Amino acid sequence: MILHLAEGFMNIKKKILTDENNEPIAVQIDYKDWLECEKILNLKTARKVDLSEFAGSIQLKMNPLEFQKKIRDEWN
Repeated sequence: MILHLAEGFMNIKKKILTDENNEPIAVQIDYKDWLECEKILNLKTARKVDLSEFAGSIQLKMNPLEFQKKIRDEWN
């Protein structure tokens, strides 16, 4: 597989993973190729964000887990 990026071409070896019906479900590439893709695409790792300033900013009328269970029970 040749990946065309703005800064050039990369020759990437890939493996196509299939399910029991031989349908493609994923593509696997070598980790070193992934690192190069990240570098070229300038991908950043997720950064931690402090959300403590928002603590208590909303008031809930129901326990979130009880609400989730109630909503999911409506699907049945």
